[in-house]
Amino acid sequence: MLNSIAILLNSGKTVFSVVDLAILWQIENNDSLKTKIYYLTSNNSLIRLHHGIFAVNLNYNKYELAGKLNNPSYVSLETVLREKALIFQYGSEIISIGRTNKEYMVGGVKYKYRKIKDSILYNSEGLEIYDHYTIANKERAFLDMVYLNKNYYFDNLDSIDWKKCAELAMIYHNKNLIKRLKNYQKDYAGQE
Repeated sequence: MLNSIAILLNSGKTVFSVVDLAILWQIENNDSLKTKIYYLTSNNSLIRLHHGIFAVNLNYNKYELAGKLNNPSYVSLETVLREKALIFQYGSEIISIGRTNKEYMVGGVKYKYRKIKDSILYNSEGLEIYDHYTIANKERAFLDMVYLNKNYYFDNLDSIDWKKCAELAMIYHNKNLIKRLKNYQKDYAGQE
């Protein structure tokens, strides 16, 4: 069984779905897979994070978990805006864009998902796609927030590339978003 854990550790992933485990361990029989998972979780070699989602240790990538909990999704909104210093409010939750509004609590961290139209969700413009998760760049996160919240207050828009925002805004197909974007840009220019 030690070899099974080594396979997971060498995969480059930190979070595994049941399907991931079946593929990595090359197990086709569901009963054999369930038995192996049960054995490894009962002796604490494998940690159950949520229904059907596991990790080898508690040092897992929280963004990777966010992608597994609600797929398809990408990390965005306050999570990225905080990380890129566009907002200064503290928060420990991981907020993503997905197909449904949903919340999970795993390991003391809240994972929140905000629903957006499929045409926006599935458009990869402004997204950074890594091996095991996807995250919005600051312009995409900014536009997601402006799209979902009419009057959101941003603390610092110094690093926003307004030209990139104007180009990215086209994927939303929303005239009100374009107006709000222009107002944010005008208000920001007036503060300088």
